[in-house]
Amino acid sequence: MIEFSLDRRSGLAPYLQIVQQVRHALSLGLLGRGDQLPTVKEAVASLAVNPNTVLKAYRELEREGLISSRPGVGTFVERDLATIPPQRHAALRRGLERWVRSAREAGLDDDAIEALFASTFRESLSEEEIA
Repeated sequence: MIEFSLDRRSGLAPYLQIVQQVRHALSLGLLGRGDQLPTVKEAVASLAVNPNTVLKAYRELEREGLISSRPGVGTFVERDLATIPPQRHAALRRGLERWVRSAREAGLDDDAIEALFASTFRESLSEEEIA
């Protein structure tokens, strides 16, 4: 089962962080069809947020057809988003972990690493559009 976390400094609304975490877990194959999400009560307790925050996130995911709520039973994943096998993700993750270690050894802090990755990612998207 997924465990949610919030970054209070991210500038992204808490409910959107929950939505994003579920989408990412689905894309990476960490969650799949039939898997159960934490109950609203469990998510509220672990995140220390208002129940409406979790309900809003779940409603958004339900509207997208990714999950469904079954009263008295729980909230379940309805659709997979993974496009490649989880084993392939593992290999890519190892490569990224090596890159992060190398960036730290070069003296970059977490913010600089994140900024470098984000700008490189955006630039690669622009290059793909040109090609």
